[in-house]
Amino acid sequence: MQQIRPQQLADWLADTTRPAPVLLDVRQPWELERCCLPGVQNIPMHLIPLRCNELNKDDTIVVICHHGVRSMQVANFLENQGFTSLHNLTGGVAAWAGEVDPNFPRY
Repeated sequence: MQQIRPQQLADWLADTTRPAPVLLDVRQPWELERCCLPGVQNIPMHLIPLRCNELNKDDTIVVICHHGVRSMQVANFLENQGFTSLHNLTGGVAAWAGEVDPNFPRY
């Protein structure tokens, strides 16, 4: 697993010459109602063991949560399940609000 800063992810998503990663948001649905990045796939952390088969092991996946702790745990779990291209969004959506988009809702 690699760590990725919010600005690095923003640059990646803006780069049309590079394939976009799967954005896996592992927060609870109520958290996504408050704020989320466009195009995320939501599988709450506690459901990952039951639903990880919905993900392609060959995709590049950026795992996202509020502060980067749950996402790191999920990325470690997925790595142990054979996923090979995983990135943890360091600082989560809270860091995204601080580093990329000051208008991004905070909670």
